[in-house]
Amino acid sequence: VVFCCPSRSYGNFVDNLRLYVRGGSGGMGLPRLGGQGGKGGDVWVVAQKEITLKRVKDKYPQKRFIAGVGTNSSVRALRGQKGEDREVLAPPGITVTNDDGKVLGELNTEGDRVLVARGGRGGSYHSEFLPSKGQTRQIRLDLKLIADLGLVGFPNAGKSSLLTALSHAKPQIASYAFTTLRPEIGKVMYEDHKQISVADLPGLIEGAHMNRGMGHQFLKHVERTRQLLFVVDVCGFQLASKTPFRSAFEAVQLLIKELELYKEDLPCKPAVLVVNKMDLPDAEDKLTELQEQLLNPHEFSHLLPEDMVPKNNMVFRHVVPISAATGFGIAHLKTCIRQSLDEDASMATESLHRDKLQALRGAVPATNTLTWGPTP
Repeated sequence: VVFCCPSRSYGNFVDNLRLYVRGGSGGMGLPRLGGQGGKGGDVWVVAQKEITLKRVKDKYPQKRFIAGVGTNSSVRALRGQKGEDREVLAPPGITVTNDDGKVLGELNTEGDRVLVARGGRGGSYHSEFLPSKGQTRQIRLDLKLIADLGLVGFPNAGKSSLLTALSHAKPQIASYAFTTLRPEIGKVMYEDHKQISVADLPGLIEGAHMNRGMGHQFLKHVERTRQLLFVVDVCGFQLASKTPFRSAFEAVQLLIKELELYKEDLPCKPAVLVVNKMDLPDAEDKLTELQEQLLNPHEFSHLLPEDMVPKNNMVFRHVVPISAATGFGIAHLKTCIRQSLDEDASMATESLHRDKLQALRGAVPATNTLTWGPTP
């Protein structure tokens, strides 16, 4: 029996696995001498940098992880030894959940550990020297990319080309609906040696929140980025001949709505809007039109289906026109990205200092209170 479900993937990139885990059973107790059986081993998920979910899938096709059984109590060893623990290695950036969606833990850095199945108790006086079985579970390992910026845009907006222009990544680039076969991470380098990571994710389509296209796979990766980098084609786009043409403004609003429908707080992330393909004819006029529409989005909400109008406006920290093809505006965009991230870091530092100061004030007794001793 194979306890698994098909893993979702972008090309060779596996981002989700369902596993069967079981803690080891406890060992038998020894009634005539009061001996206690050993506890069953536990199952842990442990973060390791070199590992990938695909490697786990390939190495363990049955996807079963069972810990060792505790040893029985004996005349030579009244207290049985604990069963051997079982470790499931996984990459950092993993959320571990059970089948009901309850989060069991997260692996954010190498060495992080999450207990997913406890071993059973060894037999003892309290259990009439009979052991208990280990915990059994179906768990899910969900990979969420950790990056400073996540590129958000519909197919063919130029995200992969932009990542290439910004960084040293070389993503696969093609002119068809799902241009990005797997998430690509690029590093933006600055003269002071600061590095900023940018994640290019599979192209979003309308209805992504309902899991159309690569919907949920895309959206869950967006959750694990610090900020969002919206990318739209200044001339608009049409996904297919049977789908409506969308202007740049409509594309922005639809992207916001897709994020909002998946998780209402996603559009609250700080964001920069990149208006790409400024080398095309009439691009300047279309940019001016977009800027006016973004200032008063409610006045143009009639351009969208009523159920696809965002509940709240999203204010972009910067709106940057560029051409990924010619390099126009790329240097200015890098400056804006740095400013936005530095602003967040500064705010976080100030907040931490305030909290520490308040804690210190609460710990130090007031100095203006006089304490009178007893009268001689």
